[in-house]
Amino acid sequence: MALTEKQEVLVKESWEILQQNVPEYSIRLFMRIMEVAPEAKNMFSFLRDSDEIPQNNPKLQAHAMKVFKLRRLLLANSLIFEKQMVRDALLRTIEEAVGEKWSEEMEGAWGVGYDQLAAAIQAEMKDDAVSTAN
Repeated sequence: MALTEKQEVLVKESWEILQQNVPEYSIRLFMRIMEVAPEAKNMFSFLRDSDEIPQNNPKLQAHAMKVFKLRRLLLANSLIFEKQMVRDALLRTIEEAVGEKWSEEMEGAWGVGYDQLAAAIQAEMKDDAVSTAN
């Protein structure tokens, strides 16, 4: 399912709002993921053995910034994708960022966009696994 023109406009508009404070919203995204799935902390080598509050970890901050800039929206394990924890955390973060502009239509647009991205990442991961195995 592709984004409609209107959905694409909504995603771009809200993305511009998020870009105004990427450091804050990138950390909030990861903190929401860890609230819902504390085991996600173990996916990051720089958090595994740390007693430090994750949002104070400079390595997490750097990682979150990279992810939030859409180089890839979490190459997380399939459990995270299947439960859509990342998707829900992202949508809640965007809702917080855009405030009154948030609507069911914008939520739907981001949902479609995220689902497309997650499918593309999973397909790429499968292709990488096949080429590595050969």
